[in-house]
Formats: sequence, C-alpha cells, structure tokens
Amino acid sequence: MAVSIEDIKKLRNLTGAGMMDCKNALAETNGDIEASIEIIRKKGQAVAAKREDRNAAEGCVLAGTNGDFAAIIALKCETDFVAKNESFRALTKKILDCALAAKAKSLDEVKALQYDGRTIEEHVTDEIGKTGEKMELGDYEWIEAPSVCSYEHLGNKLATIVGFNVAGVSTEIGKEVAMQVAAMNPVSVSRNDVPKEIVDRELEIAVEKTKEEQIRKASEVALKKAGLNPNHFDSEEHIESNITKGWITAEDAEKGRQIMKEAAEAKAANLPEQMIQNIANGRLNKFFKESVLLEQEYHRDAKKTVQEYLNGEQKGLTVVSFCRVNLNAD
Repeated sequence: MAVSIEDIKKLRNLTGAGMMDCKNALAETNGDIEASIEIIRKKGQAVAAKREDRNAAEGCVLAGTNGDFAAIIALKCETDFVAKNESFRALTKKILDCALAAKAKSLDEVKALQYDGRTIEEHVTDEIGKTGEKMELGDYEWIEAPSVCSYEHLGNKLATIVGFNVAGVSTEIGKEVAMQVAAMNPVSVSRNDVPKEIVDRELEIAVEKTKEEQIRKASEVALKKAGLNPNHFDSEEHIESNITKGWITAEDAEKGRQIMKEAAEAKAANLPEQMIQNIANGRLNKFFKESVLLEQEYHRDAKKTVQEYLNGEQKGLTVVSFCRVNLNAD
C-alpha cells in the first residue's frame, strides 16, 4: 500500500527516526503505526549491537536536586554533534528527572526506572536507533544531606553536587561551593576523608623528592668547591651539550661526574631522617591544602579557605559530601 506523508510525519514525531526509516517501516507493516514503532525500536537494538565496540567519549552531564537528595547522570555518545542534539539532551534530562523522583541509589536502579511504559534502558536504545551512534549511561552519582545543591558547567560536560550539614543553606552559598568543586577537583571533603592509600603514596613521593633534593644540593656544593659550575652538570644531556659548546672540556665533564657520584653516595648514606620526615610532612600538608575541599583556597578570595568562607556565611556550616562528574580530562 502507498504510505502517506501524514503517517510518515506522525511516526517521525512518535519515534524521532529519520523520514526514510519511517517510510520503510510503514511500507513493511502496511501502514500499521504500532508495528512500525516496534520495527524502529528493533532497528535501534540492532544498531546498538553493531556499535557495541565503538567508543562513547562524548555526551551530556546533568545534575539536579530533590529535597535532601541530589544526583548527577552522564549519558554518553560518540560525537559532540549528537551530544548537542536537543533530543539527546532532552533524554538526559528525562533520565535525571526520573532518578531524582525515585531517589535512585545505583546506575542499575536508574536503568530499570520507567516512563511512558518503557524502561530508561529501552529509551536509550530507541535514541540509538534515531542517531545511529553508540550510547550508554555512564556515571551516576548521588548524595543525601540536610541541604544539597547542584551545578552544571557550561557545555554540560561537567557537573557537581554538594551536601551540607544543616538544612536551609542558600542557593547562592551552595552554588559557590559546587563551583569550587567543579574548578578545583578536590579529592575529599577533609583530610580525614582522604583514602589511606593516597596519603601513603603522597608521603612516599614527598620523602623521595626531599631525599633527591638533599642529594642534589650536596652535589652542587661539591661541584662549586671544585671550581665547576653546577648548571653545567644538571643532566647528562646538558653535560654533552656543554662540551659541544665549549663551555666545559671532556676532562671537566669526567671530573664533574665523579664529584657528583661521590657526593651523592656520601649524602645518601648520611641523610638526617628527622629532617627528611619534617620536610616531607610539610609537602604532605601542602597536598592537603591543594586537594582537600575545606582547606582549599576559596576560588573568589585566595585569602580564605573554603571552610573560612562557610564560617563567614553561617556559623557551624560545613560540607559533608560532594560528587563530581567530568567527561573531559582534568
């Protein structure tokens, strides 16, 4: 039977599929709208299966709140073109709304939620059929707290949510802290929340870096005593380059290498352990101040920490949790 343009438009409005896909589905089903919808949905499943090995690196990240609950969802796709498509963004928003309404606490729970008689996962498959791109639900994060807030960065690739210890925190304060999380990417709320393996790793790095500095300084002092410029011996590559340039002779180079070797061995054997530990602890404190939310410099006033900003706004106010999702590399 002939397929009318009105039926094609109707099917397109119902599914979002392309005009030719709608026409072919209607022709195959003799104009049966419901059967045509099913064909298009099956096509979406077929496309999804074919593109399973593709990389979904683009997408849309949205965040929102519902009372004392906040969530972030990332719907991923292959290209930025699709990520900016209004239908794709609308689907992401609908998924977030469903998750917020249900106060879902896992990605699997989100996938199983339903609207319009179909699960979220089925709606994502339908969208795959419209665009021909691989799509998948990526990160899903949630928090519960007396007060919560959310922030979506321009471009919808990055979003944050923050929880506070008291109810009634203003939207302005919430947004300020959520923007801080977005911009500064802290690892935890406080230093007590930093995972032990991270603290141990940072302290180990600090100790090794401190030892290297002490050994290097000893080598530099030894070179100066021998009448050699330490800047000419800061790396093997520079030593060879400086010989070529005529700044040092081959004999100077050999002499310098021997002096540095002996000085480094002597210093390594007699490093003051307590001093090394004190300097390393100072480096660890610097890591905390840069990486822990409440100790970070407040992004609008470097003279204040985030906790000091909160204290100035409301006595006793602090952050109890946060989440951050970013599709781009930090």
